[in-house]
Amino acid sequence: MLQYSIYIVDDEEMVREGVATALKKRYHVEAFATAENAIEAMENSNPDLILLDIGLPGMNGVEGLKEIKQRHPENLVIMITAYEDLETVVSAMKLGAYDYVVKPLHMETLLVTIQNALETIRMRKEIQALQEQYINENIPGFIGESNVIQSVMKTVNKVAQSPTIPILISGETGTGKELIASTIHYRSSNYKEPFVAVNCAAIPKELIESELFGYEKGAFSGASVSGKKGLVESAQGGTLFLDEIGDLSSEAQAKLLRFLEGGEFYKVGGTKKYHVKTRIVSATNKNLLKMIEEGGFRGDLYYRLAVVKLDVPSLSQRSDDIVLIAKYFLAEFNKKYNKSFVTISTDACEALVAHPWKGNIRQLRNIIEGASLMANGHELTIEDLGIAGEPSHRTGETVESAPNPEFEGGFPTITHSGIDLPAVIESLEKHCILEALKVVGDNESRAAEILNISRDTLRYRRKKLCCDDA
Repeated sequence: MLQYSIYIVDDEEMVREGVATALKKRYHVEAFATAENAIEAMENSNPDLILLDIGLPGMNGVEGLKEIKQRHPENLVIMITAYEDLETVVSAMKLGAYDYVVKPLHMETLLVTIQNALETIRMRKEIQALQEQYINENIPGFIGESNVIQSVMKTVNKVAQSPTIPILISGETGTGKELIASTIHYRSSNYKEPFVAVNCAAIPKELIESELFGYEKGAFSGASVSGKKGLVESAQGGTLFLDEIGDLSSEAQAKLLRFLEGGEFYKVGGTKKYHVKTRIVSATNKNLLKMIEEGGFRGDLYYRLAVVKLDVPSLSQRSDDIVLIAKYFLAEFNKKYNKSFVTISTDACEALVAHPWKGNIRQLRNIIEGASLMANGHELTIEDLGIAGEPSHRTGETVESAPNPEFEGGFPTITHSGIDLPAVIESLEKHCILEALKVVGDNESRAAEILNISRDTLRYRRKKLCCDDA
């Protein structure tokens, strides 16, 4: 059960003592005769709720409320007034007071008002706890103590407070741009509403309009008889994440700009105007300003999207966090593959820090997953990681060790507790697809050929296995 703390601020000793006596059996209570003393105490012990008398000596209650809200805007304040001065009460409510009570105080009325305020606080704390739980469970890529990532997370926390402001996230492939976008969404007041992610590069230009905005029945040959809701409409009230925004065709850029200008759109083949309110978060690994100069991206669209710009650092820029993130992934895959690794060897840690990480967090996660799946024992070694002999991003020298044993003797041990065989097969398939794409420079046709599958099968499995999660 939550323990709430309440400040009572009143210059009448009888009122302070009477209210404190009535409340201290249920709450932690502190009493003050002046607003100045209460505000000073808040620096060391911030209460959940403040009962603040309007007619105080020195700094009066309205002035005290203004000061409290400037320093601690999240605090709830109930004003106490000796008479129902409507003008003063309205002034206090405009400054952010939660409610007010009139002297002489009726304890039953006061208790109901307090309980209502504390219920608001309880719900707020519950929402914050759920948000933090989601973030802790789903945003592992931003574990870290480096200055660069702490700066990014401070910006994330700030922009999350405004649920409508457009944000442009830039960074190399694999740095976690979608994770940043989802963190912004789940730390905002709209976190219960949909988070809809769109990979703009994956949608053919002739389909982008119908995918984003939907279509009416019979809009074109092959259209569904019932029509289709677009991704923009699906994001109503929440966040629409447009990944790889730099890959949008010029036609799609124009249609998106029209939507951004007024939040209005028409479905393909329709005449009804739709209104959608959603936050737009976009991401790119390209230099959009250079593209604007070269005529590849619209300047007016860029400035609509980039009201706030957020640059995500590469993994090599946050080398102090690499081992910490690797250990987090190791714990995750211990559970997934029924392994018992407890540490990463010293030379393996040094190799991880020295590695160039061109694929950033995505590459680190894949390497730890592959090593966890194929290796056994209690310590993950440099041989298990398979990154020996690759150049260091710090010195250009190579990290030497024994060759990667790949699959030899590296299959997971079968115990009486069992293993997750579908997960093992899925991980192996994902590994093969990623390695094939890496070998052929992301050419899907060539990758499908060397994997002995069709291109359509490769694209389907690539999407299903989330091989391109940013």
